[in-house]
Amino acid sequence: MAVNLSYGDLVQCCLEVIQSFNPITDAPEDHVNQYLKQFSLSLTQELGESEQTFVMEVFSGCIRYSRVLRVVLDGFYNRDGKTILRSEQNLYLVFTYLALFRLDELGIDVFRKMVLSQDINKMYRFLNFFLDDKNLRTWMKDEWNKQYDAAFVQSDLLSPILRWHPVLMKFVAQLKSKVDNMSAKKRTKTAATVLEPFNLTKPRPRGVPMPEIIPTLRKHSGVPQTTYSEPREQIEISAIQEMNRRQAEEQLMEASRSQFACANPEKSAKTKQRLAKIITEEEQKLQFNKSKAMPAPPRKICENAPVKLNTVTILREGRLYKKREEEELKRLEGYEAGAKDKTEFLEWQRRMKAKDTAEQLAEIEKRRLGGKMSYEEAILSREKIAEENRRKVAEMKEKAAKYMQDYMEQKLEEEQQQKRLVEGVLSTHENAKEAKKRMKEYKGKIVQEVTEELKDLMKQALEEAEVEMKQRMHIIHEIRALESTRSVRHAKMVDLSSTGGHKLLGEMSIVELRERLALFEEEEREKEERKRDDIIEAKQAKHKMLVSTIEMISRHRTEQNRAAAIKMETLKSCHSKKPEIHDEKVADLQRRLEEKRAERLQKQEMSRRGVDKRSLQRLRQLSTSKKISEENRWRELEESRERSARVCGQGPDKSAKATNRNVALAMY
Repeated sequence: MAVNLSYGDLVQCCLEVIQSFNPITDAPEDHVNQYLKQFSLSLTQELGESEQTFVMEVFSGCIRYSRVLRVVLDGFYNRDGKTILRSEQNLYLVFTYLALFRLDELGIDVFRKMVLSQDINKMYRFLNFFLDDKNLRTWMKDEWNKQYDAAFVQSDLLSPILRWHPVLMKFVAQLKSKVDNMSAKKRTKTAATVLEPFNLTKPRPRGVPMPEIIPTLRKHSGVPQTTYSEPREQIEISAIQEMNRRQAEEQLMEASRSQFACANPEKSAKTKQRLAKIITEEEQKLQFNKSKAMPAPPRKICENAPVKLNTVTILREGRLYKKREEEELKRLEGYEAGAKDKTEFLEWQRRMKAKDTAEQLAEIEKRRLGGKMSYEEAILSREKIAEENRRKVAEMKEKAAKYMQDYMEQKLEEEQQQKRLVEGVLSTHENAKEAKKRMKEYKGKIVQEVTEELKDLMKQALEEAEVEMKQRMHIIHEIRALESTRSVRHAKMVDLSSTGGHKLLGEMSIVELRERLALFEEEEREKEERKRDDIIEAKQAKHKMLVSTIEMISRHRTEQNRAAAIKMETLKSCHSKKPEIHDEKVADLQRRLEEKRAERLQKQEMSRRGVDKRSLQRLRQLSTSKKISEENRWRELEESRERSARVCGQGPDKSAKATNRNVALAMY
């Protein structure tokens, strides 16, 4: 078969046509013609007539005999499907069609060249399975007979392939030898022997070659150690990446913990008062039969409650106080020897701390006054914007009312026209309604009769089932009564003073066993008494030692409480005096803040006088909607905090509840 393309390209064309075909949306003839046109355009020249004919025949044959070919492919994939790709099934489909229907036309040489143009390993595995004589004559033949007549299977499918079977098996053997890297050698024709006369002349002696100088090679240097280790730059880059990753994780965790810290500004005192007033008015309107709850009992807090110490705590605290006594003795001995006290240094340190504290308080007061100043300015600007918005809303409401009036007039006209149309249609449907009513009554009678018959049948079935159930229950009661009766057994008399008669060395009667057991229990009781006496003596000695240690601890605690009380009185006297801040900048800020606050209060007083009932109602509605939005926001915030807690790995429930409580305080 003379073609312009190679055999591999021709098989590839057939595979592309089959793979791009969709039987649901494409017609076979249109699809193959469209593919050939596209293929010719991609090659900038048309295919030969023989090539186009071959591609069209292979495509139509694969579609026509798809059930025959599918039998072979299913068997092949059932056996070797674990190591064969499903994307290659069209390749095996084409070669199955060529071997079954086109082998007489192509010839064994062309078929061999087409097979060799593909992967030899894949072709060998497939042809070895497909051309197996046992497979062809047994299950393949049976499957084909289920779909086609036996005469067609024998004459058109099996006979051609069995006729070429010996030649094809030789070809499969050649493929196997190529796969095993033992390709069979081609037999070459040996030429006929040509007689030549004997050459009896003496050959020349072979010359001795000059010895070659063996060059001295330079000593081979070993492989550098850097070949087996990572470069220094790569190690530094990895370390930097790891450090950056840890820093990013820490920043993410910190952001997730404090993500809502700055998003919830605190409401002003005036806003809180108004909200509380509105909520109180709304709650007063609700009258329920509330049950009077009993007040909680007062908690009796005992400040000097005794603390029970265990032995380990007493011994540990006693050793601590002994160590402190030794240190105090050493310090006093040092003072006697001429050591200096640190009272002057502590006094200087206290003065420096007081000075730093005063500077910090002045800075804090500046920031506080600056924040209040910005707060007052923000309130004034917000009131200006609100006034402008109210003016715009009033204009928009007037326009909306005008548009609504025009719309209502137009809608009224349309309703009147629709009403006239409905009255005309209803007059034509009166007869149809009467017929439907009669049909409905007739069907209702039929349904009622069928329902009564079904009720009678159900009642009869229930009575029969009840009788049968009573009989079964009677039989069950009789069986349980028989099972509950026990068979009477005759008691056997046993002599406790006689042995079992087993002829053992340690054999004894039950009476002797009881006597020996009583003696053994008496010995054990005496041992326990001796142990109890020893334990009591040890406990008494330990108790004396603990009592002395507790007395020492109580003395030290009394001294510590006295020193702590003196220190607390000193601190109270220091903290009772409020530090005075003398700074010109702070005084200037305070004066400007008072001016801004007076201006804001004056404007609020003027705006409060113009508020009417409508604005108060609108304020209530706004507060209600804001309360609902706050509740939704709180719910979403709780869910987000729970998710972040799970991410952070916070296992205990207490930590999660504490986090939610902190978030709630930040919101409100």
